[in-house]
Amino acid sequence: MSTVLHVQGVWKSFGDHGVLRGIDLEVAAGEVVALIGASGSGKSTLLRTVNLLEPIDDGRIWLGEVDISDPRVDVDDVRSRIGVVFQQYNLFPHLTARQNITLALRHVHRMKRSEADAAATVLLDRVGLAAKADDHPDRLSGGQQQRVAIARAVATSPELLLLDEVTSALDPELVGEVLDLVRDLADDGMTIVMATHEMAFARDVADRVVFLDDGRILEQGPPAEVFGAPREDRTREFLARFNS
Repeated sequence: MSTVLHVQGVWKSFGDHGVLRGIDLEVAAGEVVALIGASGSGKSTLLRTVNLLEPIDDGRIWLGEVDISDPRVDVDDVRSRIGVVFQQYNLFPHLTARQNITLALRHVHRMKRSEADAAATVLLDRVGLAAKADDHPDRLSGGQQQRVAIARAVATSPELLLLDEVTSALDPELVGEVLDLVRDLADDGMTIVMATHEMAFARDVADRVVFLDDGRILEQGPPAEVFGAPREDRTREFLARFNS
């Protein structure tokens, strides 16, 4: 399988605090990679560097064949190839669910309004929100807003989907509906890198689990290995919190 994302020797600091310390990671087309680790371990910062929201201090990042860490790269072009969903839904409050989805289709990908509306209708139906197409975000539950945010992220058929703790801001009863949608995207072959605290979901859906600790990848492998027989003491200590 072709490599969609290649992170090589990436370092990132905020002031004197090193957040990423030599990260090496490759993600193949169609692979689902779950990033796990304690808060502050570097998961979100890693995703933000991939989407060029944070500049790196050292190392290189490739999206396909393009070195996107090259300062001469077209940032807008890179971001048009990546879908991102954050912890907070980040929907535009003055736009309806349909308009939130069609915005990038029309203004970045230059799709006609009728075609963009048709594509948004299909996506909203897929995420179970066809009846909410003309509702603004303040009329939607947290789970519904996050499903719209995911639909918006995949509307442009991105090469890579980045999910940053997409259930952390949700009430517990709404988590399942969002994770079911992510599971469907994984089943469809979407290439996904997701930071998550949902250990059961990572175990069931991810092809590979990557454990970050203090800005380093301490352990990675198939879920059965990382969860069932972790090699590192620190990994066992972290996972014990979820098994107690």
